[in-house]
Amino acid sequence: MPVRRVRRRRRGRRLWLPLGAAALVWLTRGLWLPPVPPPQMILVLGGDVERERVAADLARRDGLPVLVSGGSNPEYAHWLFGRQGLDSRRVQLDYRATDTLSNFTSLVDELKRAQVRHVLLVTSSDHMDRALLVGRVVAGSRGISLTPVPVPCGSRCLPEGPGKVWGDGARAALWVLTGRDLRGWAAARFGPWLEALQPR
Repeated sequence: MPVRRVRRRRRGRRLWLPLGAAALVWLTRGLWLPPVPPPQMILVLGGDVERERVAADLARRDGLPVLVSGGSNPEYAHWLFGRQGLDSRRVQLDYRATDTLSNFTSLVDELKRAQVRHVLLVTSSDHMDRALLVGRVVAGSRGISLTPVPVPCGSRCLPEGPGKVWGDGARAALWVLTGRDLRGWAAARFGPWLEALQPR
């Protein structure tokens, strides 16, 4: 048997062994991870007041506290949640987020310190794929599970392409690894080069 073919087989085995081990760990996680508790709070990603209305209904029905990240102005939000009979102590408004990634990165360590392990994630149906990927990477890195609650957007839906979804997923993974959002760094380093590649 040629030496090259033997080397290729050995390389292939070296690649498949860690992938197989990782798959085994992933598939058996239910056996060694503690069970996920019932939802402990509702996280609303701002961008559409309908999301806050749905969250208010859920909070009234299930008795859960609500955290709104980057939502409507405080006066409107307090009026909306108050109209549903929610005490202002059960509703927290946070305006630090500037995008989907920071919706999670600005809050996740506080949630971990508060021992939150399961969150209902409320956002529009056209935004849910990206929000869920980013959230599962960022919140998952802190042991926090997310259950999606998509809000129908009807004719206002703007489906997001796979590039946007996976691009934010990659940013989330890099944040977990480095503790920083590297989008600004990448734009400064590669932005002019990428612009030069664009057809005129």
